Amino acid sequence: QVQLVESGGGLVQPGGSLRLSCAASGFTLDYYAIGWFRQAPGKEREGVSCISSSEGNTYYVDSVKGRFTISRDNAKNTVYLQMNSLKPEDTAVYYCAAAPGLRTYPPRTRNNYDYWGQGTQVTVSS
Repeated sequence: QVQLVESGGGLVQPGGSLRLSCAASGFTLDYYAIGWFRQAPGKEREGVSCISSSEGNTYYVDSVKGRFTISRDNAKNTVYLQMNSLKPEDTAVYYCAAAPGLRTYPPRTRNNYDYWGQGTQVTVSS
């Protein structure tokens, strides 16, 4: 059974850090680009960051550049999102997703991603 499971969310104060994990089972992440998306209450789901399958190229939305870092450990079949200097506007449910195929650059739009996790809540508040 193909599955993505996110973990690592929680409550953190502004300026704090969290590391989200996205663990895959039932398939090998080596041949998939992985994206992190988030959805705040009343807002559309937006792409936060993604990483390609083969070249390791990455993309970040402007609002998180310099604060978030995406990485992958294919040996552990896991992708991470390190989030530093968190702000209240980062509060959302964070989802990871997998897009099949060897790609030099990761896709940025939701329709390219076939598999989705259930999401993990990140709350940034004092």
